[in-house]
Amino acid sequence: MFLRLAYVSLAYVFVPIFFCVLIYRLYFYKSPVYTYPFVSELSREGLTKKSYHKNIFLLLRFIVLASLMLLVMRPQFVDETSHVNIEGVDIVLAIDVSDSMRIFDDLKDRRTRIEVATQEAIRFIEKRVNDPISIVIFARDALSRCPLTVDKRFLKELVGSLKIGVINHAGTFLGTGLALAVNRLKDSKAKSKIIILLTDGEPTPPEKIEPDAAIALAKEFGVKVYTVGIGNKKGGYLHHPFGGLQRVGINFNTKLLKKIANETGGTFFRANNPKEMRAIYDTIDTLEKTEYETDVFHNYYEAFARFIWLLLLLLGIELFLRLFVWRGVS
Repeated sequence: MFLRLAYVSLAYVFVPIFFCVLIYRLYFYKSPVYTYPFVSELSREGLTKKSYHKNIFLLLRFIVLASLMLLVMRPQFVDETSHVNIEGVDIVLAIDVSDSMRIFDDLKDRRTRIEVATQEAIRFIEKRVNDPISIVIFARDALSRCPLTVDKRFLKELVGSLKIGVINHAGTFLGTGLALAVNRLKDSKAKSKIIILLTDGEPTPPEKIEPDAAIALAKEFGVKVYTVGIGNKKGGYLHHPFGGLQRVGINFNTKLLKKIANETGGTFFRANNPKEMRAIYDTIDTLEKTEYETDVFHNYYEAFARFIWLLLLLLGIELFLRLFVWRGVS
């Protein structure tokens, strides 16, 4: 158990103020001086004595001032011996951002595939409270948007900002995207390492890294891949700027996605519409629950009450000294 200050940055303001007040009080402040007849004579005869009450009161007040500043900085006790159960899963979300992700699959829900994919990914991120997550996107190229992180706010903002055109969208380098996702997990020490690979298209040859090579990498580093094919079997719809609503029949490579999942120990899913997309993420969330106990250093207990009692004690001491020890002494 040790003490921390939640708003320690306020020390940059409070410490200079404290020392300025201290210097002013010790070197510049002039307290009233009263002179009485024959005091010098009494002093020479040794009939007077020095009193240190002013110094003691000054010390008490500065301790109270320092304690008040400490309270504003919010002192907390940190329990360094506590244990919590966390999910031992490192996750990479590999999301297709190729041009075909502009298509939508349900006339009753006209969100595009990329909109459905990102919105459901954000919902999934919110549920994985303790799991580090990384984001990889791929189309004609592949790009790692962030390393593994538990900063869920940042992850949700990042996924929410994904759109077609961030990278070259004229193609689908699925193998390259998968290999990049595996690379994010190769040094992970987690008990379970998974990739959720989401695509709606056929790989565009020739790739920088072919799917078979990416599968071999995933197996080498013990990475499980859940593959998600998004797109209705009957085809989807596209808003054309001149032709209006058009039916399109672009489809993904079911055989390849099943192969990736089967050879890495994962599962293949097909999302025909947004509703099924949500159910798939919920299923993966249920499957990947590897809990283990670990030491943590962020169980905080407010120390405010203890410091309040300290302040009351100091004020009580000063009051007692004034009323019963140095009563009437100026």
